[in-house]
Amino acid sequence: MLFEGDITTLIPQRQPMVMVDSIVEYSEKQVISSFKLVEGNLFIQNNHFLESGLIEHMAQSVALHTGYFYFFKNETPPTGYIGTVQSLDIFHLPKLHSSLRTTVDIVEEFMGVTLVEISVKVDNLLIAKGKMKTVIAK
Repeated sequence: MLFEGDITTLIPQRQPMVMVDSIVEYSEKQVISSFKLVEGNLFIQNNHFLESGLIEHMAQSVALHTGYFYFFKNETPPTGYIGTVQSLDIFHLPKLHSSLRTTVDIVEEFMGVTLVEISVKVDNLLIAKGKMKTVIAK
């Protein structure tokens, strides 16, 4: 785990909407996050993590990349929004108690808009992938 502090200092979300636990790896063009699915999560239904939860987790993984960058600058991370979701494929809904490992590759960043490719795995099994555009609020 790369970041040992309170993960909510890096993202704008607060409980019960926090869908990331830690940063596993970080570079200028990539972040790998993790998230353990526990009982009581808003997006758990019939012991599975819903599609909407996966999308939120993916977006928060992107936010972690931005938040960690601002953390190094000793600045407060900005609030961002999902602009678009493209080419989203969800192959499996993860079960309760699974651990998600999500890789975000930064394709392009320009004027507060970030285009990313995201893949989500559970135990090295690809369960979801897609492209997302996020926008930093002005």
